[in-house]
Amino acid sequence: MKSRLAFSLLFWLETSRVQNGTAPIIARITVNGKRSNISLQRKVEIARWSKSRSRATGSSQESIKLNRFLDQFQIDIYETFDQLVKEKAHISPQSIKARYLGQDSQEYSLLDLVEYHNEKMTVSLTHGTLKNYYTTHKYIKLFLKNKMNTDDLNLSQLSFRFLIDFENYLRSHTPTDHQRKMENNTVMKHIQRLRKMVTMAYKMEWLAKDPFVKFKPTYVRNEREFLSDQELQGIIEKQFRIERLNLVKDLFVFACYTGLSYIDLIKLKMDNISLGIDGNKWIITNRQKTNNRVKIPLLDIPQQLIDKYCDHPKSVSNGTLFPKMSNQKLNSYLKEISDLCGITKNLTFHIARHTFATTVTLSNGVPIETVSKLLGHSKIATTQIYARVLEHKVSHDMANLRAVLEDAKENQTTKNQESKSQQII
Repeated sequence: MKSRLAFSLLFWLETSRVQNGTAPIIARITVNGKRSNISLQRKVEIARWSKSRSRATGSSQESIKLNRFLDQFQIDIYETFDQLVKEKAHISPQSIKARYLGQDSQEYSLLDLVEYHNEKMTVSLTHGTLKNYYTTHKYIKLFLKNKMNTDDLNLSQLSFRFLIDFENYLRSHTPTDHQRKMENNTVMKHIQRLRKMVTMAYKMEWLAKDPFVKFKPTYVRNEREFLSDQELQGIIEKQFRIERLNLVKDLFVFACYTGLSYIDLIKLKMDNISLGIDGNKWIITNRQKTNNRVKIPLLDIPQQLIDKYCDHPKSVSNGTLFPKMSNQKLNSYLKEISDLCGITKNLTFHIARHTFATTVTLSNGVPIETVSKLLGHSKIATTQIYARVLEHKVSHDMANLRAVLEDAKENQTTKNQESKSQQII
């Protein structure tokens, strides 16, 4: 563990608090670039301090006594570090400082928790999910600095008010990388990530009580955007003079008929194509987001696109079914395609997955249980979000029900008439 930790101790003078030519001595503990300071309650004349040696100069009893104190402090700090290593405890400048001062008793800071979580979750979380946690980490640090005037906070200081203040800060904050403030659900996602980390701290007994007990997240239900059958056919039939737009169109259409997300589609290899239980070709892969296994029978259109690109030089070079292109570029080029096809919707690559769930499958009578399986959803409730937006499907189903009820009514009327006829005879 020592080999992975960059640990150091430095003594320096706080020259901003010089009085009568003397300045306080500060000890700085650094672990992997993170710092924590300890005031040693000692002062020294600036003229009698060696910056290179971090010790007092001269042979006076005062200098000798101060240097002995600094030597012993250094020994104690290194012993404290070694203790934490042996205990396999979480090591940070704050935890070393707290143990040395006898204040640790499992007292960790909020940033200790965030950094610990992100370090431990590197194995189990995808890169994309970790990036979201890093973003939440950034906003927590901004909130602590800009609204609480501090660099960190002990976990024991977390409260319901802290959560409300953090939520309000996120709602009012305008990020520097784009113009708009965060929407409600984006704010709730950051709160949700913080909640998961705080819950972990509570389970590890880093925290005596859970400040989220009374906090109720408020999500706004957004309708999922998808292409109608007419819009989808318009894209399929459109031919572009620019090759990159044809590639983007084909990747998008492939996703519309398989339900695969960008990351799952772009990494597909020939090994992911196998014969299914019906003897036809299926896509068999794991979703990167959830690691759920998905098995998707290949329809004619996606099969034709595989055949089209299997021998493409970039596909062969990468060992994938399709030439690789970044998600950012795909979404940028999709804006061009939507303009050329007269589509006013905000066309993104993920809309292809929504279109598969709605226009391609549910609208054509595929049971929601099957759609959920094809999409790799862990819960059918996730798939039901798509079912809510299909008003024309509701209308169609109710029309069928109306016809069934009318037939039943007519049959019953006929039976009643036949019964009366028999009674008259």
